[in-house]
Amino acid sequence: MRAGLIGGKNIPTNVRHRPRLFVTLTAPSFGPVHRAGDDRCRPRRDGGTCEHGRPLGCAAVHASGSPVVGQPLCTDCYDYTAHVLWHGHAGKLWDRFVIGVRRHLATSAGLVQSRFADHARLSFARVAEYQKRAAVHIHAVVRLDGPSGPSDEPPVWGTADRIAGAVRASVKRVLVRTPYSPAVGEVTLRWGTQIDTRPLHTDGDGSADDAVAAYVAKYVTKGASETGAGTDHKLSTCDDINTAAVTGHVRTLMRTCWNLGGLPEYAPLHLRAWAHTLGYRGHILTKSRAYSTTYAALRAERAHHVGHAEIPGTAVERTWRYSGSGHTPGAALIAAGIAEDLAGSRELARETAANGGDA
Repeated sequence: MRAGLIGGKNIPTNVRHRPRLFVTLTAPSFGPVHRAGDDRCRPRRDGGTCEHGRPLGCAAVHASGSPVVGQPLCTDCYDYTAHVLWHGHAGKLWDRFVIGVRRHLATSAGLVQSRFADHARLSFARVAEYQKRAAVHIHAVVRLDGPSGPSDEPPVWGTADRIAGAVRASVKRVLVRTPYSPAVGEVTLRWGTQIDTRPLHTDGDGSADDAVAAYVAKYVTKGASETGAGTDHKLSTCDDINTAAVTGHVRTLMRTCWNLGGLPEYAPLHLRAWAHTLGYRGHILTKSRAYSTTYAALRAERAHHVGHAEIPGTAVERTWRYSGSGHTPGAALIAAGIAEDLAGSRELARETAANGGDA
């Protein structure tokens, strides 16, 4: 990420002077949820209830760490199916968004869309982050280079403002329609209306490159369980969903993944295999080929360095001693207790399900 912002690792340092944006794209609303802040959550003068008898608003003030933040006001009104299907098609939405940005840039510059690659190259690096409502949104660095990539200067018409306009236009127009399902119908998926485009400057008048790289790195190192939106391991059976240490909202999303994953029309989405990430199966961090260096190039550079490293004249002696294997007696007792607790939780979940959900 950092090399694509300021250069290094075989990327020229002048990339920091290219037109660049820090873009945030969000998922659409699937239903009102509780939100944190200094003001009341969702005040309503007329009060009122939904068709399921639950309040349409919330007059409470929630702290950012409150467990209710991100939870739906009404779980029956919340569109869990659309939420899961949006996650399953997020990759396709992103691909169409990038294509749309290129087309809008070409049109605004007076170029034939099919000839855009002869004049400029759009590069990006993006990271996925789960919001409190357990919906993914995307942070991306978008950079415009010349047709040959980082070593080539961009055209004079390639400004940050022009790129920002193309981003906003593409977000509004892009859509994906899901395959028709007798159980669900056809669902039209779009990006959310909240879009943020911030130019990245080198003169201190905008977001700092190092701050952006650090911000992105913070989310790359987080696991699904740390974000409160899923687990770090796959779910083998539906019973695993019942015993997962997640909120009721996330558990319902997992169950929705499992149920939709059994429908043949959604088989390509592999929703059951990705139920632990709520249907989102993309990588946390992805980039276009020309944005920065590649892992293959880094491995080759390390191999070259090791192969040409000077061997010191001092001999170092090492003695290996067998220390042991497996659990210590104390650790074995703890592991056995944890296994017993998990088995008991699964058995209790099965009994509860057999009794119709009554505890």
